[in-house]
Formats: sequence, C-alpha cells, structure tokens
Amino acid sequence: MKTTYQLSDIEAIAAKIIAYSNNKTLLFYGKMGVGKTTLIKKIAYLLGVTDDTSSPTFSLVNEYIGNDSKIFHFDFYRIENEEEVYDIGIEDYFYQNAWCLVEWPEKIPSIVPEDAVIIKLIENPDGSRTIEINS
Repeated sequence: MKTTYQLSDIEAIAAKIIAYSNNKTLLFYGKMGVGKTTLIKKIAYLLGVTDDTSSPTFSLVNEYIGNDSKIFHFDFYRIENEEEVYDIGIEDYFYQNAWCLVEWPEKIPSIVPEDAVIIKLIENPDGSRTIEINS
C-alpha cells in the first residue's frame, strides 16, 4: 500500500497501518523529522495507550499497555552497533506477541524479524508525507 497524506490525516493512516499489518512488528524507515515518532504515537493511542508517549531515544525502548497487549516503542538512532540491542534483550521483545514499533531499524539489519512490516516515510516538498507499507 502506498499513499500520500497530510498531518491532519494521521489518525486514519495509523488505523490503516494497524488494519493492514499481518505482523505486530512494524519497522519505520525515514529521515530525521519525517514524522516516525508522531505516527507511532497515534498508533499507540489507537491500540489503547492512555499514557503519555515519547520517543525512547536514550533508553532505547518504552513499554506501554494497550487494550489487548503490550506495546514496545524502540528508537535505535543513537546506537553504535547491533550488540547494544542484545543488551536490552531485543529477541525477547520481538517474540512475545506484543506490538513492536521500531524507529531506525536500519541500525539493526541482521536482528529484525524477516516477517516484520516495513513502513517507509518520505516528506514531500509541499509538506505532505508519502507512506509505503509492505506487509
């Protein structure tokens, strides 16, 4: 699925991602400032998270409780190598049937599950975003 949207459409886009995903591990690719965290916050909200959500830039992972499962939000922007994510027990997160929302998965290419949903975000010159979802 590929579509272009405005920020005002973000809740509908988040709902489509949830409905379209055949796996609970979602990998978000895109340049800094493209809106990955904003989109993840809306997905978490639609999954039932009522707590404040923020990017786990320094802690690497934030855990939330949703309606039906836990939700883990990862941000690997600051890691230097894949070994750092083994220290947080990354495999345990990926294989417990919880939602895993991953920013900067390109930093851990050999660790992400092969069946994860790939979400690519691009900012367009007019400020809209184009999203491509490969489920």
